Amino acid sequence: MKLYVCWGTFRTNKGHPCGEAHEALVAAGYEPQVVKTGGCYRTDPLFAGRREVKRLTGTYKVPTLVLDTGTTIDGSENIIEWARASEAAGLPE
Repeated sequence: MKLYVCWGTFRTNKGHPCGEAHEALVAAGYEPQVVKTGGCYRTDPLFAGRREVKRLTGTYKVPTLVLDTGTTIDGSENIIEWARASEAAGLPE
């Protein structure tokens, strides 16, 4: 499983989507490979990692989770929801 993030999995006092997604995955027992994509705002197309995310999802936005099956889950809220549901159901990655 790969988790595409901006610059890292840090948390801020207001919360940060990439850090929140990573934290939920770790809490659910996963150890995702973290892929730092760089970029922000209008510079996203300049970064290879963001172009890969666009190829996978149609948008440059991260975080994006790619499961070993090839399934993509886009956005921190969706990733957090998936992590909690998979932990509860005992699903593999």
